[in-house]
Amino acid sequence: MLKKTYPLYVANAPRQPNADLEVRNKYTGEMATRVAMADSAIIDEAIGWAVKAAGPLRKQPAFKRAEVLHHCERRFQERYEELAYALCIEAGKPIRDSRGEVTRLIDTFRIAAEEAVRFGGEYFPIDISSRAEGYESIYKRVPIGPCSFISPFNFPLNLAAHKVAPAIAVGCPFVLKPASFTPVGALIIGEILAETDLPKGAFSILPVRREGADLFTTDERLKFLSFTGSPDAGWAIKAKAGKKKVILELGGNAGCIVDEQVDLNYAADRITFGAFYQSGQSCISVQRVFVHESIYDVFVSNLVKRARNLKAGDPAKEETSLGPIISENDAIRIEEWIQEAAEHGAKILCGGKRDGVFVEATWLENVRADDSVSCKEVFGPVAVVEPFRDFKDAVAKVNDSAYGLQAGIFTRNIDHVFYAWNELEVGGVVVGDAPSMRVDNMPYGGVKDSGLGREGVRFAMEDMTEIRLLVLNRIGKI
Repeated sequence: MLKKTYPLYVANAPRQPNADLEVRNKYTGEMATRVAMADSAIIDEAIGWAVKAAGPLRKQPAFKRAEVLHHCERRFQERYEELAYALCIEAGKPIRDSRGEVTRLIDTFRIAAEEAVRFGGEYFPIDISSRAEGYESIYKRVPIGPCSFISPFNFPLNLAAHKVAPAIAVGCPFVLKPASFTPVGALIIGEILAETDLPKGAFSILPVRREGADLFTTDERLKFLSFTGSPDAGWAIKAKAGKKKVILELGGNAGCIVDEQVDLNYAADRITFGAFYQSGQSCISVQRVFVHESIYDVFVSNLVKRARNLKAGDPAKEETSLGPIISENDAIRIEEWIQEAAEHGAKILCGGKRDGVFVEATWLENVRADDSVSCKEVFGPVAVVEPFRDFKDAVAKVNDSAYGLQAGIFTRNIDHVFYAWNELEVGGVVVGDAPSMRVDNMPYGGVKDSGLGREGVRFAMEDMTEIRLLVLNRIGKI
């Protein structure tokens, strides 16, 4: 059961100024709990505390930061089912998938704890010409300073963790704004962090609606901003961020190529998972699939059969695969995009209907490139499929997108693997699996409208630090 109310966290401590934010059960629509909301004065105070904590946190030994992260790892394991249940209720994520996200949360903090004690700098020679003879150089990485984090609703535990854990590992204080739809998971993380001896001000977790969150972006005391969410919101935030460093992990309409002579059942299983996991509410959800013409009919039949067998309903039930869309307005938009494609001549192979916050698992073919379900990010259980004859043409079609997050390739042709890796305009190419595949230590992020920079614990730690160089003139010193 969720608690009746949850506090926000300011300077490592809980505070309950109100209980103004209603968090609803996304399946039933009923109110599940109430959460405290921050106003501009509280946000300003939290940023001030982060500034004060920057020095003490920077000076904290690496093993101490690792101990904090290991403490979180242990407590997440102890509260595993509680975290999974909260996620199931507030996000509508099927319970099996909720448990999977808790496992990834634990992984992310464990990786950060390991990296905290091995993250360093480098010695390198600078005597590249006679003028530098006798000089030596080393550099180290130092924390960038107070950070601002804005996390999304679809992975409210692990995508918050991909900001919080690296910040603790390198010694950066932070303020975190969790998504208004799904704040509970981040507040439980805050509750566990409050059990540690982090310097006062090291963290604040502040639920606030988007229209009240301007200080997270504009305040010049913040030196770094990491945002995960929609492209429109992300690029608008970057435009207002001022001098601070900005990392954006935005959307996508991930393409997947199925070449001839592959294991059709395996590919169909993985693409079905990639397209409909979490009802398609993932930025690397499979959205566009290009299938070699020699296997097209058989493969599409396999996709449709699997989609029709997915069970929708109560996300708390073990057998549920398709949970609710995060809001009815989003479900209505998805249904409208399907109808738009159908009106333009697309064929609905399965699904296509909406019932409240539920949208059926939907496959479409004969979709125009400028239809919303193809050229935009659906963020729902909808994908399009079309045949191709030449592999290079399929790669070109994947690239024909404003987005470039990840792509998936099913092929046994090593030349095709390297052609795709060299030519695809994406942040990552996944071979033998759907583009939805992500492991939490790998560099993850996109190009084009899909964002800037990379997540993945060590890569985020690099972004949250700056290089400080030391040059030593050793001439005549001995």
